[in-house]
Amino acid sequence: MNAIISATELASDLAGPRPPVLLDVRWQLSVAKTAGEPVFDGRAEYASGHLPGAVHIDLDRELAAAPGAGGRHPLPGLAEFGAAMRRAGVSAGRPVVTYDGGQGWAAARAWWLLRWTGHPDVRVLDGGLPAWPGPLSTDEPSPAPGDFEPVPGATGLLDADGAAALARSGLLLDARAGERYRGEVEPIDPVGGHIPGAVSAPTARNTAPDGRFLPAGELQARFKELGAGGDTEVGVYCGSGVSAAHEVLALTVAGIPAALYAGSWSEWSADPRRPVATGPEPQ
Repeated sequence: MNAIISATELASDLAGPRPPVLLDVRWQLSVAKTAGEPVFDGRAEYASGHLPGAVHIDLDRELAAAPGAGGRHPLPGLAEFGAAMRRAGVSAGRPVVTYDGGQGWAAARAWWLLRWTGHPDVRVLDGGLPAWPGPLSTDEPSPAPGDFEPVPGATGLLDADGAAALARSGLLLDARAGERYRGEVEPIDPVGGHIPGAVSAPTARNTAPDGRFLPAGELQARFKELGAGGDTEVGVYCGSGVSAAHEVLALTVAGIPAALYAGSWSEWSADPRRPVATGPEPQ
């Protein structure tokens, strides 16, 4: 099963006998430093218009625990995540499609969490809401509660020690922008740079200008050039485990399994015991 779905395919599935649950996960990274700066409100965006039947999911509250030692977006508690998914109507025997405003990061976070906790049929709308050609709705649905019970471990997950080890023994990709990897700027976390041994692989290069993923063959070629392929074990991190999920999704489209370091740079850089590399090279 493909990990992404086109808007045309989704429209067909919604009209079919087994329509998927739709999760609207609009979100964007906020780097506001002072009070009064605008902060993106996913709930307001949802209320202004969403795919008919879609349920709003809050990334910061339902797809992550509170910020702390585990990073800016630690994994949510299983009980809380399961409750949010059941509230949205998610069941183990029904397909799920996630979407966001087009960047794909938040939708991929929901996709990864559902896959990691054992949901067998979840996909991301390629290109997000801007790719949808049909009408939008302002009605808020009240779906029947789902039965999904999350069981972790269906896909790969790394902690800080595991990420450090993989950077030495396999391929650890850094999904952030190149200037953050090199340590030239760091707008959010306390220290710039990257995990020693990690390879720069900005997730933005996996998509076309309209937000859709590049064809699988092009993604395969890109990741092969970065060192993926064969028996090489692959892991991905970013700033806080959100855009890295998008890169794991791109790798999945390319047919390459990859683990996610959920704590990512926000966890790593907050620990003074962890080494930091700067510059364009992995070491």
